[in-house]
Order: sequence, then structure tokens, then C-alpha cells
Amino acid sequence: MTTELFLKGRLRHDLSQDEKSALEGAVARIFALEPRQRLTRRGERLEWSYYIIEGAMLRYLDDKRGARQIVGINIPGDFVDLHGYPMKRLDHGVAALGRVTIAEFRHVDLTDLIEKFPHLGRALWFSTLLDAAQHREWIFRLGRLNAEGRIAHLIAELIQRCRMVDLYDGRFLTIPMLQRDYAEACGITSVHANRSFRTLKDRGVLMPHGDGKIEILDEAALRKIGEFEGDYLYGEGELALSSMTDQPMERD
Repeated sequence: MTTELFLKGRLRHDLSQDEKSALEGAVARIFALEPRQRLTRRGERLEWSYYIIEGAMLRYLDDKRGARQIVGINIPGDFVDLHGYPMKRLDHGVAALGRVTIAEFRHVDLTDLIEKFPHLGRALWFSTLLDAAQHREWIFRLGRLNAEGRIAHLIAELIQRCRMVDLYDGRFLTIPMLQRDYAEACGITSVHANRSFRTLKDRGVLMPHGDGKIEILDEAALRKIGEFEGDYLYGEGELALSSMTDQPMERD
């Protein structure tokens, strides 16, 4: 199935077979992007949203000098721009990291899905709120951690998200992010990012292998350096949910 990773590791079990089939049937087309190819630009009118089947994508803002700040990373199972469904525009650009395969959903079809399957609509809403939770954690990372901590936190998050969709083998993180991408996501210079990776390597935490491949040598140490808990991803921990179903109110 094209959409089999949607909410996997979180609440996919909460979707009925009819809802899963309806989401699958709403795919308008599937196509590929080349590495670093732009999908949408800031302010562009949107009548479709995109779901990642394979590969990884970045969301970004450029300052007036052309310097880039990465504001989000999306992996298989994610809708990269579902915010554009109600808003019709994005306040940031979206581009591929490596080669990406994506599925296109027309907004008119999403409207039909939500009308026919309100619970599926709630699941789609839930997925955009996961993005918001990640953004809040990114603000924490940028505001409270040093360079090594920021990079460690981001890598730990990507590991956890890949683990949720069975894309992490327990040793290698294979998202094609270069050190300059980590710098742009963590608000530091490329030189500082290179120095931070070297520090993490010297401490026996990880080993970069080029082309974005990172061998994780000590995940526990990585999480400690990055002050990473991971419950904000709503897969496990105290924020984990068993269902999106409303529970009866207890009254005195």
C-alpha cells in the first residue's frame, strides 16, 4: 500500500480498514523528485498536498541574504504540506533531500474523504498537530542546547521517527542530510557543525560515513547529550495515546 506508513507507530491501529482503503484510493498520482529539487515555494497557491512514500524532505525559510534555515524534516509516512489544505499556501518552501517518491492528494478529494470519514479527518488533523509538537521541541532545542546538544537532539529525533516506521535498523541512520543541513536546522555555522560532529565522534557517540549515513555507536549517550525524551512524538511515553476516540465524561 502506498499509504501504509501513515501514523504507523502512533495511531494507525485506530483507523478502520475502510478508512485506510479510502485514504489509499484518494491518491491522485505518484511521482519522484530528484535530490534537492523544490516541490513548492513560499506563498504559492496550493490545491494539493503530498505524502512521502520513500525518501526525506526538508522545509525551509531563506533570509534576505539567501541563507537557509531548515524548519522541518519529513520522512516516509509523513504528509509534508498538509497545512496547505486549509491554508491554501505555505509560509515556507519544501524540497527533497535525496531522491524522493511522493503521492499527490487533491484538496477536493481530501474534502470528500473528511466528509465521508470524519474519524479519518481527525487522524489527518492529528498528523498536522504532530508537526506542531515537533516545532515546539525544535524551539526548545535552539533556545536551550549548545551546538553538540542541538545536533544530538535532532539525530535522536530522526532515529525515533524512523524507528516508528521500521526504517531504522538499530545501527545506521540513512537520511541524506549533509553537515551543512544539520547546521541549517540547528542554527549554527557549517564550521561549528563539523566541529560538533567531530566532538560526538571523539566521545564514541556516532560515526559519520558520508552521504548523510551516520553509524550510531551509543544511542543512550546521544539522547543524554541532546536532552531527548521523545514523548512529544506521541508514540510512547507519558504522551502516548491508545485511541483518538472521545471518552465519556465522568460527572460528580
